[in-house]
Amino acid sequence: MSIRFDGKVAIVTGAGGGLGRSHALELARRGAKVVVNDLGGDRTGAGGSSEAAKKVVEEIKALGGEAIANGSSVTDDEGVANMVKQTMEQWGRIDILVNNAGILRDKSFSKMEISDFQLVVDVHLMGTVKPTKAVWEIMKEQNYGRIVVTASSTGLYGNFGQTNYGAAKLAVVGF
Repeated sequence: MSIRFDGKVAIVTGAGGGLGRSHALELARRGAKVVVNDLGGDRTGAGGSSEAAKKVVEEIKALGGEAIANGSSVTDDEGVANMVKQTMEQWGRIDILVNNAGILRDKSFSKMEISDFQLVVDVHLMGTVKPTKAVWEIMKEQNYGRIVVTASSTGLYGNFGQTNYGAAKLAVVGF
């Protein structure tokens, strides 16, 4: 028996590539309508283009699914509010949130700028907290909601050059 998500609406952050793309495609294959959220930056968070999200939307549509692209930053309160508003206007509900957005700014701790540490924590931790808070009441009113958070063993065991990433990932485990 296959798990299906027919009639469900999912938001997947960081869905322009990697794990987020895989999550978005699999949810769509199983019947969910998907909001493909991605700021479109590179792995360090630099740059930005909605093309990656749009490409995943086209992949989902080619599979016969329904999807829309969203280029909001998960660290921006207004952007998160707009993502939720866009979803509700399009489909009238939010059933699943996959918090997957993330960046890397790998350097040894002695060479790492505090701004690099802060940005990674903001994207991973606050980029999980803000979308979760934004959908919480909607899911509560629906009496249904599923929230998934992408964590990493680096949060538990560490990894050289990733003190910022490890701290952020352990924080989302605690969240």
